[in-house]
Amino acid sequence: ADCLDFVLQDQCDIIDKHTQSGLDLVEKYVKFVKERTEIEQNYAKQLRNLTKKYSPKRGSKEELECRFSNHQAFLDILNEMNDYAGQRELIAENMMINICIELTKYLQELKQERKTHLSEAKKAQQSLEGTYKQLDNSKKRFEREWREAEKAAQYAEKTDQDLNATKADVEKAKQQAHMRTHIAEECKNDYALQLQKYNKEQNQFYFTDMPLIFSRLQDMDERRIKKLAQGYILFADTERQVMPIIGKCLEGISRAGTNVNEKNDSVVLIEQHKSGFERPGDVEFEDYSQGINRASSDSSLGTPKGPLELLGKNRNKTFRLFNKKSKSVDTEGFTHLPPEQRRKRLQQKIDDISKELQKEMDQSEALGKMKDVYEKNPQMGDPASLAPQITQTAQNMERLRGELNKYEWICTMGVPSSNPDSRTFYRSCPHLSPTSLPNFSCVLFSPGAISDDTDSSQAIYTEFDDDFEEEEVAAPIGQCTALYNFPGSSEGTISMQEGEVLSVVEEDKGDGWTRVRRNNGDEGYIPTSYATITLNK
Repeated sequence: ADCLDFVLQDQCDIIDKHTQSGLDLVEKYVKFVKERTEIEQNYAKQLRNLTKKYSPKRGSKEELECRFSNHQAFLDILNEMNDYAGQRELIAENMMINICIELTKYLQELKQERKTHLSEAKKAQQSLEGTYKQLDNSKKRFEREWREAEKAAQYAEKTDQDLNATKADVEKAKQQAHMRTHIAEECKNDYALQLQKYNKEQNQFYFTDMPLIFSRLQDMDERRIKKLAQGYILFADTERQVMPIIGKCLEGISRAGTNVNEKNDSVVLIEQHKSGFERPGDVEFEDYSQGINRASSDSSLGTPKGPLELLGKNRNKTFRLFNKKSKSVDTEGFTHLPPEQRRKRLQQKIDDISKELQKEMDQSEALGKMKDVYEKNPQMGDPASLAPQITQTAQNMERLRGELNKYEWICTMGVPSSNPDSRTFYRSCPHLSPTSLPNFSCVLFSPGAISDDTDSSQAIYTEFDDDFEEEEVAAPIGQCTALYNFPGSSEGTISMQEGEVLSVVEEDKGDGWTRVRRNNGDEGYIPTSYATITLNK
């Protein structure tokens, strides 16, 4: 029995150590995943800081450069990296929720369950030990009382054979022996009862209680192993779930590099900065021996002078194609700009005024409806309270119409007729007609643009510097894919084929048309319903 108890105790110690080792492994894995999530969070944070650092500020020069495909590609890469950082954050979040928190909660449950099972085993063992002590005490008492009974019987027999003993002494010895024998019999019965009780409890302990406890501990450990294995798999699945989106981010980076078009960037740069001036003609030979009048040659803009003669009175100054001297700037008619830049700036001004006028017209319409509601339902408001706003809106509309008429007239009269945008003037402004244009005086160059002591040909070379205000090519605000073929035969429209991808530069304003641009720089309007349009975030 002692050997069996020793083996059982050894097995209990092994199970105790094994289950504790398993719980320690779960705890180690939870710590490992937590550190991994911290790494992912820090990595994502660094990526976001990096993209924020190199992203262009709103309205900065870098943002204006995004009209070039190589600049736009870099901006796309930053956007993709920002999305990539979001996926890394998602990995960290999912690992923390699905692995760390879940396993930590499960670990506490396992610890409590293990403690309960070990407590039950200890209680059963203590109960068996208590029963054994009772059995041992009963056995020792029986042994002691039986020896006393034997001594009493031997004494009674000896007294009975003694001739000198009286009858009373013999009777007393026999009674004592009988009493001792009776007590020994009772101890014997008690010992037998305790022995039966112990054997039954021992059988219960070894064949029922301990196997059941060991089975529960085994089941607990197997569930722990299975849960840990699921945590291992979940670790990989968490990464695998975001792989498609990460792959799309990487594809977007590759696509950004593929979309770079060096030829188109050159075209955009040329289109942005071209002046529209004619190139100077050949310098005529002046034969002084024949007395040719130089004044007739000097007065021609079509036959400019040579570089040395262009200097005129300023022969001592260095000849420069772009003069850095300050000059008067006509911000109203933009006459300080070259013709092409001036045309674009005037058109942009017209578009801005048109948008502002449309807002005022919408506000006027809304105020009119509100006034009608107030007149029909006086309890909702006083119609007279809207009078100042209606008056102010009407004044703003009148002012904007005047400005729009002026700039449309300047654009029509002061810009070369080859400008396609000027031909769409009345189509884009239906509230105007040729007869409604006011009589504004306009020239291509303002009177103060060229000084009296400098001829017109000199102005070509000296009046433009490299820091004049440049017309901005509108940056794309999204992309669209053609659903149907569109011939684009009307003026101001652009043709497209089914499946063709175009850049959106101006969204639909409610008239059913969207302005788009090809990679080669061609722009025009297409029906909004003919394409699927995706605007940038």
